Amino acid sequence: MKRRVLVTGSSRGIGKAIALELAKSGFDIAVHFRSNREAAETVAREIEALGRSAWLLGFDVADRAGAVAAIEQDIEANGAYYGVVCNAGIHRDAAFPALTGEEWDEVVNVNLNGFFNVTQPTVMPMVRARKGGRIVVLSSVAGIMGNRGQVNYSATKAALIGATKSLAIELASRQITVNCVAPGVIETDMVDDVEMDRIKHLIPAGRMGRAEEVAGLVAYLFSDSAAYITRQVISVNGGMA
Repeated sequence: MKRRVLVTGSSRGIGKAIALELAKSGFDIAVHFRSNREAAETVAREIEALGRSAWLLGFDVADRAGAVAAIEQDIEANGAYYGVVCNAGIHRDAAFPALTGEEWDEVVNVNLNGFFNVTQPTVMPMVRARKGGRIVVLSSVAGIMGNRGQVNYSATKAALIGATKSLAIELASRQITVNCVAPGVIETDMVDDVEMDRIKHLIPAGRMGRAEEVAGLVAYLFSDSAAYITRQVISVNGGMA
């Protein structure tokens, strides 16, 4: 039986690593992108080289109508997803007194509203399919601990934890698990050398994490062995408190 998974923001970074790891685990992947179609096509080819099917879904997660239209069209044509990984996100960092309304709204619209825009249209088709399923939401250590200069980002990532816990209760009887993965400082283009020098002393492991280390946890949560794990927040952060 083919199991289809939508991974948002899967053209690069952590999302790409998750898409590839899930493909290695036997899932077919909807490679989502907002603007970089070429990068998404590269990821799709890598997935196909692993022997799995891949197709592109291009939309802005902050655009509710556009997201719903793309997702519903894909489901109508190919059937319900077995799982969704809500990975797409942005940050617009600034000290709170200097934070603009636009920077607040943009982060909320992508990180938090994007969760609703993507997940809500996928849930009932998963329920009707009666085959169980998996939803994994990417939060952040900033949503647990807070972080200087990231009031907007931290607020959205903390909100995703609450949304995950509540949705997990609603879907547990349907054998659909909902969990949160909260990465720490991971080697991606979102982290620069200056920031790393500032926070490295906070990481007991003494290094940044790798995208593949986050992806490995997501793949486990999608496995049959993880069917009894739901409503959890699992950190991948090198020991940060």
